[in-house]
Amino acid sequence: MSLDPPRTRDEIVGALAQHQIDSDAYWTEFTTDEFFRPIGSSWSPSEAVRHLTKSTRAVAKGLRYPKILLRVMFGASSRPSVSYDALRTRYQKALDDGGRAGRFAPSARSSDDLEAWRKSIMREFADVQTDLRTAMSRWSENQLDRLQMPHPLLGKLTVREMLFFTLYHLQHHVAVVKRRLAELH
Repeated sequence: MSLDPPRTRDEIVGALAQHQIDSDAYWTEFTTDEFFRPIGSSWSPSEAVRHLTKSTRAVAKGLRYPKILLRVMFGASSRPSVSYDALRTRYQKALDDGGRAGRFAPSARSSDDLEAWRKSIMREFADVQTDLRTAMSRWSENQLDRLQMPHPLLGKLTVREMLFFTLYHLQHHVAVVKRRLAELH
């Protein structure tokens, strides 16, 4: 991501697109064995990618709902959106306070053909990120701040804040995998 955090819808879309390029390059550096091997007692890279796919899919799905339905289900925001940095700080605090992936944790499934499964995982990851960016195109700048979506750890977020979270969450898990691998060596 650039030095300046994103603010506008187009800046968020651009940051998400760049992150997809960067993270794809990172995840493909792993051998298939490394991709599926847990990092100590933590998730494997494949589990991190599957978690990111699962959580990002939920956001993309929410963005495709009719806006009136989101308003009825979750209400209109009565406050301005916080900045990317403020949202990141709030999420980090939620994690420090014991927040976990919950229903967004990767399933325990497996496959006998790990290479084919890896390709499937990465294709699904790319598809859901593209789907998210496409769904974002239906939203105006104003709408991003007026409507809300629920987050399992952070409560109701404006749509803009949910997009900030999604971008940070994608970056966070790459950083976590890098850090855990460095701690092992």
